Amino acid sequence: MDYMDRYAFWRNAGLPEDVNRELDAIQENEEELKGRFSGDLQFGTAGMRGIMGAGSNRLNRYTVRRAAQGMAAWLSGTDLPQIAAIGYDSRHNSQLFAEVCAVAFAEAGIHTWLYDRLAPTPMLSFAVRELGCGCGIVISASHNAGAYNGVKCYGPDGCQMTDEPAAIVTAKIAEIPYFIPESKSFAEFMAEGKISYIGQEVWEKYYQTVLAEAVEPEMLRSAGLNIVYTPLCGTGNEPVREVLGRLGVNITVVGCQEKPDGDFKTCEYPNPETDAALNESYKVARSAPCDVILGTDPDADRVAIAVPDGDGFRKLSGNELGCMLMEYILKARTARGDLPEGAEVVRSIVSSPLADQIAKRYGVEMKAVLTGFKYIGGEILELENAGQQNRFIFGFEESCGYLKGTYARDKDAVVASMLVCEMAASLKKQGKTILDALNELYATYGYYLAYVQSIELTGADAMEKAAAMMTSLRESAPDTIGGAKVTGVRDYRSSVAKDLVTGQETVIHLPKSNVLEFLLGSSGSLIARPSGTEPKVKFYYTAVGETQEAAKALLEAMKAQMAQ
Repeated sequence: MDYMDRYAFWRNAGLPEDVNRELDAIQENEEELKGRFSGDLQFGTAGMRGIMGAGSNRLNRYTVRRAAQGMAAWLSGTDLPQIAAIGYDSRHNSQLFAEVCAVAFAEAGIHTWLYDRLAPTPMLSFAVRELGCGCGIVISASHNAGAYNGVKCYGPDGCQMTDEPAAIVTAKIAEIPYFIPESKSFAEFMAEGKISYIGQEVWEKYYQTVLAEAVEPEMLRSAGLNIVYTPLCGTGNEPVREVLGRLGVNITVVGCQEKPDGDFKTCEYPNPETDAALNESYKVARSAPCDVILGTDPDADRVAIAVPDGDGFRKLSGNELGCMLMEYILKARTARGDLPEGAEVVRSIVSSPLADQIAKRYGVEMKAVLTGFKYIGGEILELENAGQQNRFIFGFEESCGYLKGTYARDKDAVVASMLVCEMAASLKKQGKTILDALNELYATYGYYLAYVQSIELTGADAMEKAAAMMTSLRESAPDTIGGAKVTGVRDYRSSVAKDLVTGQETVIHLPKSNVLEFLLGSSGSLIARPSGTEPKVKFYYTAVGETQEAAKALLEAMKAQMAQ
């Protein structure tokens, strides 16, 4: 079936008039037809994500229904509890898609718990575990622009679905025809008790669980901390303000981004990794009392911060905040003497190795895992299965994702926001700022500067170009990068790490992944990682120096060489 055949199939399927009008409007637009009908929207380990609209390669109630039917078919074939939980964010159609998924589960005899209002992604992870579910779904496109939405899929441990079950779901979806009518409406399944709303008691248990992860909560009650907070028109508004409010934090909310807005009119790209995401917050913070600016992304699993710096503001990177939180937690718990034996912290391989130095100082084991918070969740699961989950202290990714505690298996901006405020309050009582503490961190461990470069390739052979770039790096590895000698290479696809100084090879005990890492001794590293779905290769630079100037000079030299 080519794209015109698919278009004709949809146009002649007897769909509602509003869908047919949308299809009629593009019948002469070949680019739109190809974009919408070149294939089926792909389901992967994180579920699926795409632009909303009519078409087989778009996110709509029909493609969402097939995905949910595939998940239901997978769950029905397992010994897992025949129970599911569903949450959704503030995007257009999120509640509708959540209800579509609930109906698909109910039709398969799976009892479904649905949040009755917007809820962050980590609260869905929590609900899966709390309600004893076999799987879960969040309707969200995370930090993408307003045209997008997505279906994030979770396993029984509250972690994002892993490769094996995702492959089964993909195969099940392929067997399901489009446009199978719903046997009953959402309201009818609700009336029969096959779909139930998640009660306020689950919200309250989540709040109590997050609050129990505080390290020094008494600091917040007496420091008089002032924050400017933006939920970026998403799900964080209620839970973040509830938790911080209970701890006595003074909160000024960015008014134009307080309420849900699927168009994200005041922040076109609501990604807390970008400085532009906090532009409205900077305006508010110039006239409101402000020790810290906090911004959570639309599904409130990631958080970014900025702090006053002279006449302006300094936004911290995800790496900087992750390392600062780790230092704060480990220092406080070491002082109290309550770090467990075999304490463990976890980071993704593309996150700053500065975290390794912090862990080493406090005698804590550092685990580096593949990119994707499900791998951090997998480390927690291993500890849990051994009855040692108390050993997990903290996990983070450079993309502004953090977790303390084992109550959820995904990054959680709510607990991270609490920890940020607690750290800031502790510093404030010492007469210090977050910038003071960051400078002390660098003075102690060295200056670790990080930079992420995304190379987007174009043309009909763009994916082949990306593959060729990785092949070239493997076959013609540089001897130096930015003037620093390459001392080792880690190839996560072949699972081999080679020390270029001694010639020794060791096995990398991680799942195979098309990632290549060049080690520069004590000077830093460079990681190349292609996208699995887009013609894009990301380069993660780490430059280390005794001074900021030295680290910056090395980073610029590394970037200049790789630009060739």
